[in-house]
Amino acid sequence: MAFGAEELRVLRRALALALHPSPASAEDVQDCLRLADSLDEAMREGARLRAFLVADLARYRAALPGTAAGYLTLLEEALGAAYRPGPDDLAALRALRGNPVAAALLDRCQILAEQDVRARLARGTARRDAPAVPASRTRLTALPGGLSGRPGAGPAAAANADPADKPERKPAEKPAAPKPAPDAPKPSRPIPTPGEVFPRRKPAPPPAPNPPQELAAG
Repeated sequence: MAFGAEELRVLRRALALALHPSPASAEDVQDCLRLADSLDEAMREGARLRAFLVADLARYRAALPGTAAGYLTLLEEALGAAYRPGPDDLAALRALRGNPVAAALLDRCQILAEQDVRARLARGTARRDAPAVPASRTRLTALPGGLSGRPGAGPAAAANADPADKPERKPAEKPAAPKPAPDAPKPSRPIPTPGEVFPRRKPAPPPAPNPPQELAAG
């Protein structure tokens, strides 16, 4: 990507405004916006060109070795468009090592592949070396008279507490029966009892036994 003289002027003005903030004129703002649009369009065009080259390169690579000349030309053009060679490209170049152009491209692609591997390893090492929060600090334990009694120990600390450290809850007591209000009106007559409403009939007493009759003297 190359900048023209006018684009470089706008870029220098934008950098000056970024380093030394000052009121920008409407013309400067419009120039910066046009330059940003041009850069976005150039990046989109570059991505479209790279996708086309990669697809065409795959077709030529699948038809090797008959398409060696076209494949090497396309690979060199794709590398210039920020394409990163893959294992298939390295294998194809090793098979074409007898060609001087292929040998030169193989050396170039191997260097790029090694750079990619080092970059991935560096990113993985940076992630592993990142300071981790100790396990003892990831969970807050609510202890009686301890963390739960400190200021700032709110619902979040109680939620992260270990269930084994929580005190046992007492069973909820049954609510007492509501007491009658002192001003409640008294009933005009007493409430009848079940015995009064449903009187039970008393069983008749058993008949008295007949007195024994004296046998007549005979």
